[in-house]
Amino acid sequence: MIHVQLQPEPASFDAEVRIPGRRFIERRANPTAKEWKARAYWTRVLEELHNVYQGICAYSCHWIPYDTGHDTVEHFKPKQVFPREAYEWSNYRLVCGTLNGRKGTDQGILDPFCVQDGWFVLDFPSLLVKPNRTLPNAETQSVLHTIGRLGLNDEGTCLKARLRYVKCYCLREVSFRYLENEAPFIAREIRRQGLVRSLKAIMGY
Repeated sequence: MIHVQLQPEPASFDAEVRIPGRRFIERRANPTAKEWKARAYWTRVLEELHNVYQGICAYSCHWIPYDTGHDTVEHFKPKQVFPREAYEWSNYRLVCGTLNGRKGTDQGILDPFCVQDGWFVLDFPSLLVKPNRTLPNAETQSVLHTIGRLGLNDEGTCLKARLRYVKCYCLREVSFRYLENEAPFIAREIRRQGLVRSLKAIMGY
C-alpha cells in the first residue's frame, strides 16, 4: 500500500450525492441494508472516482480493469457505523470489489490517505508485502493487521497479480513506465530497492 492523495470532489457531487443523502439520513438515522442499497447515491460518482484516482485500487495498488475489475466505492468509515459519513466524498476510496468485501466494517485497516510511503515494503523474490522494519511497534501491528485482513499476500489474488506484473516486466513484455501506471507500489519498491536493472536475475527469469 502507498499513500493516496485525496482528490477534489466532482462539481456535481453536492447535488447528486450529498444533498439527497443527507435528506435520507435525517429521516432514517440507522438504515437497513435494503434501505442503503436503494439509496446508494455514491454510485453516481463511481466513474469520476475511477478517473481521478487513475483506476488504481487504494488497497492492492493495481489498476482495476473496466471489464472484469469490478471497481467499487469503499466507505473507509463504514456507513453502518458512521451513517452521516456515507455521502461524503472524503470518505470514499476506489477499491476493487474483492478487497472491499474483505475489509467489511473493520476499523483497524490503515487509511490509504494517511499511510506514508515506505510503511509497506515488498520482499523479492517472494513478492510478499511486509511492514518496514524501521516502523515503531504500533504502526507495525497496524500494517500486519491490514495485510492480513485484506489478504494482500493471498496466493490466488493479490500475490498472483503481483507475480504477473513482475514476470512481464522481467521478460521485457512491459516497460517500467507501464508498472508505474498500473502497479505503482511494485514500481516504487523496485526503484527504492535499486532493482530496476537486476530484478530479472533475482526473480530467476
